[in-house]
Amino acid sequence: MDVGSAMGLLAAVVGVVGTLLSALLTQRAADRSRQREQERAEQSRERRSEVRELRSCYVALNTAARQYLAALTDQLHALSRGEDPRSVRQRLTEARDQHRDVYAEAQMRVPERVLELAGDLSRELGVVYGMVRRLDGRAPRAGDSPAAVQESIDALWGRLREARREMRADLGACRALDGQNAGSCRRGSGGSA
Repeated sequence: MDVGSAMGLLAAVVGVVGTLLSALLTQRAADRSRQREQERAEQSRERRSEVRELRSCYVALNTAARQYLAALTDQLHALSRGEDPRSVRQRLTEARDQHRDVYAEAQMRVPERVLELAGDLSRELGVVYGMVRRLDGRAPRAGDSPAAVQESIDALWGRLREARREMRADLGACRALDGQNAGSCRRGSGGSA
């Protein structure tokens, strides 16, 4: 075999190997690209699932706090009217227990800034609950009065609004608002309980 034939054969072999390697490298790049896309899709699904779970936790926390405040208000009104408050007392106990359970779950799920607000709200609800129970048992302490309870309940509605704004901001609800209403998620702005 002469040098020219050998060079021709070598060029053909290199061309074939190059073509095969090119196809192999292209396939590997496509596989890596698909794998990265699948990982991104999985991360996106996981994030959506986490947001749904966090939203459910926030809804439960907000609902439980609202029911607790409503039950405290009902108990106070029953006491003020001189009614036998057994049925409302039962509702208050159930609302307190429900709030305790929901808050315990929230302690494991929510970010620190929301947990701080929820914790303050929970502690204050407990203080008001104690005042109402002492008034119900006709064993009030200094400072326990229907007016003090009502004032505390009114303040707690405000604290619940603040906690709810923080929850909404954490979920990104504020980003969904247009420019005119974006201020409704900022601290200190108004809104209904």
